[in-house]
Amino acid sequence: MSYYNVKTEHGITHLKFTRPDKLNALNVESLEELRDRLKTIEQNDDSIVILSGEGKGFCAGGDVSMMESLHGEDSFHDVMGVIEEIIETIYLMPKLIISAVHGSAVGLGLSIALSSDYVLAHNQSKLSMNFIGIGLLPDGGGHFWLQERLGVHKAKQFAWHGKSLAAPEAYEEGLVDEITEEEAENAAINLAKAWQKRPLQAMIATKQVYHRNRIKELQSYMEQERNLQYKLRGTQDHKEGVQAFMQKREPHFIGK
Repeated sequence: MSYYNVKTEHGITHLKFTRPDKLNALNVESLEELRDRLKTIEQNDDSIVILSGEGKGFCAGGDVSMMESLHGEDSFHDVMGVIEEIIETIYLMPKLIISAVHGSAVGLGLSIALSSDYVLAHNQSKLSMNFIGIGLLPDGGGHFWLQERLGVHKAKQFAWHGKSLAAPEAYEEGLVDEITEEEAENAAINLAKAWQKRPLQAMIATKQVYHRNRIKELQSYMEQERNLQYKLRGTQDHKEGVQAFMQKREPHFIGK
């Protein structure tokens, strides 16, 4: 079973999440496949990559049931290692990467979108880093991306509140680069075609200058996220948050 559809056409690679029945939520198998797909795309001759999701949304983040099925520290760190590989591959890939967001981009799904070079969102889409709802903190470099786009103070508020931003508000805050009334995928394809008429290699070179100089900072953020996430998984608030999510009710946190 494949969780993605990859198409290469006219110098553009399009990778689409294809788990619409789960709002493209990411489980262990789909994370491993995404890592492998990205490694393969990195080796092709295309200069632009588009990331998008099938169905009602871009990506609902990590599958909560998957995270709860991880038993022991080793399995947790294995999964987090795959996530970090995905983020680093996107960040350092010598191509321009566009995230075409529609519907919801939540948690790890939002981290993946923000790791791209350009976030193009449908005007009805919603973006959230709602790890706080299950007593966790952002991962997948979430702290790095929020700090980069919002600044530290607003990043803290966004992570703490876990609120969902409608695309126009996300654009005003600088969380996304462009909003569109047409289908996000079509808008991303049109943007990619416009970029192909520009000096792409110079654009990619600029990406590499910035990203190669900041990769150690991103890796430091992800290492801290990984270690703190493991500790938070043992808290009463996390267990309550997961139970409330599964039972479709409001959680009752106690700060422990």
